[in-house]
This record gives sequence, structure tokens and C-alpha cells, in this order.
Amino acid sequence: MTVELLVDEAWFAVCDRDRLQPGRGVAALLPDGRQAAVFADRGGRLYAVENRDPFTGAYVLSRGLLGSTADGRAYVASPLLKQRFDLESGACLDDEAVSVTAFTVRAR
Repeated sequence: MTVELLVDEAWFAVCDRDRLQPGRGVAALLPDGRQAAVFADRGGRLYAVENRDPFTGAYVLSRGLLGSTADGRAYVASPLLKQRFDLESGACLDDEAVSVTAFTVRAR
């Protein structure tokens, strides 16, 4: 199985599904020069958000820690300043004025 992201209305192959370990991210360079952080949770669900931390400008979200809120929203916490980003929407859970791009992801 290959993990693919929807980028500019086209599917882009990122990596083999077996390269994703639950709770650990993989960084991928996209055709438009951006980077994506791709994750699989313990339940096997796939997520992808922009890899750039908007608070520091560093490309580190793929190295962040996965978690979930009390109501079950999956997030990645930046390894630098610890802001949490919703893996579904890309919204920052700690500052509603900030977000990262969230990508549609599939395995096929």
C-alpha cells in the first residue's frame, strides 16, 4: 500500500504504508516545494499536515508528539514550543488565530 496526499487536486505518492509507525511522523517534500508531516495513529488512521511550525518557522512537526484531547480530537504537538495542531483541520488548539494546512490522505 502507498500513502498518498491530495495536493493541488491531484494525488501525490508519499511513502509505503509500512514506513509509518504509530505515533511517529514522516516528513515528505511535495511537488510545490512545501513539506508535509504524515502520521498514522495507533488505530491505523492516517493524517497529514504542513510540516512547518508557524510559531518558529522550523520544519519540525513530523517530529512532534501525537495525542488526543479529552473529546478525542487527534493532534500533533510541536517539539519546539509545544503548541498543538489538530490533525483533521490544522487549527492550532492553543491559539485560534494560527493554523497549518491539513491534507486529505489515503492509502491504496
